[in-house]
Amino acid sequence: MIDSLITSKTRIKILLRFFLNSQTTGYLRNLENEFGESTNSIRVELNKLENAGFLKSSIEGNKKLFFANTSHPLFADINNILKKVIGIDKIIELIISKIENIEATYLVGKLAEGKESDQIELAFIGNNINNDYIDSLILKARDLISRKIEYSVFAEQEMKTKFINKPVLLIWDSKT
Repeated sequence: MIDSLITSKTRIKILLRFFLNSQTTGYLRNLENEFGESTNSIRVELNKLENAGFLKSSIEGNKKLFFANTSHPLFADINNILKKVIGIDKIIELIISKIENIEATYLVGKLAEGKESDQIELAFIGNNINNDYIDSLILKARDLISRKIEYSVFAEQEMKTKFINKPVLLIWDSKT
């Protein structure tokens, strides 16, 4: 869907990498391996996005580290567009908002790392959650967003230890 709006597949990958989860960073060589594309095409897109103020960079040793400019006026808008393209808005509407006892929901796995994936991996935080009910809601949501959805249920402390040093993205919190 977004590829009809943004025609550069490399730019889409970069936006997904840095704007879905603003905590992700990347070096040119790492992105080359991850994307499976030439260094030159990635460098061109990184430079365009940095010159436009969407990305920032810093030098670490002999490497240039790129990351999202979260203070850019369009950061939140791009982040929201990417969440909609992935289907997170539908997941919140069709699944999370209907389940009792969920305290928070995190996006984990490849998408939380900013990598393309046909699968959405979720971590629900809460107690006494009805897994059968979640399964029925997920079946409906899968058809709507055309992505496989996997989930796990954790107590808050268990979540912290399971995903230590791994990218996670909070997508819903019962306190907000």
